[in-house]
Amino acid sequence: MTTALFSHPDCLQHQTPSGHPEQVARLEYITEALSVAAFDALDRQDAPVCTDDDILLCHPQSHLDAIIAAEPTAGTRALDGDTHMSPGSTRAAQRAVGGCLAAVDTVLAGKTMNAFVACRPPGHHAEQSTPMGFCLFGTAAIAARHAMERHGLDRVAIVDFDVHHGNGTQALLWNEPRALFFSSHQNPLWPGTGMAEETGGHNNIYNLPLPPHSDGRLMRATYDAEVWPAIERFKPQLIIVSAGFDAHMADPLAQLNWSTEDFIWLTQKICDLADEHCDGRVVSTLEGGYDLTALAASVAAHVSVLMERGA
Repeated sequence: MTTALFSHPDCLQHQTPSGHPEQVARLEYITEALSVAAFDALDRQDAPVCTDDDILLCHPQSHLDAIIAAEPTAGTRALDGDTHMSPGSTRAAQRAVGGCLAAVDTVLAGKTMNAFVACRPPGHHAEQSTPMGFCLFGTAAIAARHAMERHGLDRVAIVDFDVHHGNGTQALLWNEPRALFFSSHQNPLWPGTGMAEETGGHNNIYNLPLPPHSDGRLMRATYDAEVWPAIERFKPQLIIVSAGFDAHMADPLAQLNWSTEDFIWLTQKICDLADEHCDGRVVSTLEGGYDLTALAASVAAHVSVLMERGA
């Protein structure tokens, strides 16, 4: 077995205004970084288009209809101060969701041990009826519900190490006792949610606020103290990763000082727990990361660990 990589050129059709950090170049840099010989063994697959029913696992029909109706026929349209659409944005977001669901199917079928979904736009800020933070649909949350509703899993862990709080995933899974959600994030920082006392309807939410200018040492100590023991107790049948790389010290949108080695450590620890509890099954989906060089290097490091563990 090896690691599956899901992506699609349609995800390049989601355009944002000039200067916007969530830009087409993010995926171009990632694609180039994963095109070298070290990644030849990846099982590369096209991310399929999800169905409406897939999106309805977490969002109401009214939200899906609103997103489809908001897509412009030319140029870009702002849904809020941060979130934009262009011709092709809906299809790109459907590929991101579809790729994540296909990754879950592939991993749970035992075809590969783990998978990385290199699609955009990201998803972890989209709430039930509110697109926000560059996100249209709650990709990771939908994937978790897909694993539970359609594959019969009753313990899915979601680890979100993006520098911004995964408010959308939290909202979508707040009352879901089968899901355990962890979000480490800088605080204070947009969107201003994710306090430690936000613990979900079933004590299934763990928020880990980290102060600006802290580094990987504090992150590692926090994960060692809170995340890994909780996952050990939960014994997940699948781990989903919201893989945002904007906590990197080079990222322009925040002030955490993590290194590429910190993302390697996180990935290794996640894989250790997956090996122990769920036959190594990990599905990782791209969220943030806005310094292009740091993003490409961090994704390459993350996927390298997945490949080492999935071999």
